[in-house]
Amino acid sequence: MSAPRLRATPLPGIGVQYDLMTREDRHLSVVAHRDGARTVSVYRADDPDSCAQSLRLTGSEAGALIDALKPSHHSPSLLYTSDLGLVAERIEVAAGSRYNGRVLGDTKMRTDTGASVVAVLRRAEAIPSPAPDFRLVGGDILIVVGTREGVDAAAAVLGRE
Repeated sequence: MSAPRLRATPLPGIGVQYDLMTREDRHLSVVAHRDGARTVSVYRADDPDSCAQSLRLTGSEAGALIDALKPSHHSPSLLYTSDLGLVAERIEVAAGSRYNGRVLGDTKMRTDTGASVVAVLRRAEAIPSPAPDFRLVGGDILIVVGTREGVDAAAAVLGRE
């Protein structure tokens, strides 16, 4: 089986378009928008230049789709795993999370799950080793380290299922 043919095309002011030609010569494209959204388009089999269906996904919907397409141990949010049984994973604080606007210590994450927040990514800034009085904001990405079970429990604490 030949490798998939993937081409990336910058779209100034929009993002990047990725075009995939499958082994069955089907055309699929994904536009990765600068705001994190994705537009997935499938083209007609009889006319690969004619779009048959297009679907716009939010960043979190695109992440969920990626998780569904790959086994969970290959999740894009999974950063590292070792023989010690530890993982580091990115967990987003949802705008609707009950911890949006509250301090990290309110989550009792380390106490209740055994997992630790080792950094927070906020916009273009990385905040290493946030203290318990660090105020969380919707959209923050927490880098959480612990056992698989602990990290999953930490995600549940923050409201992600």
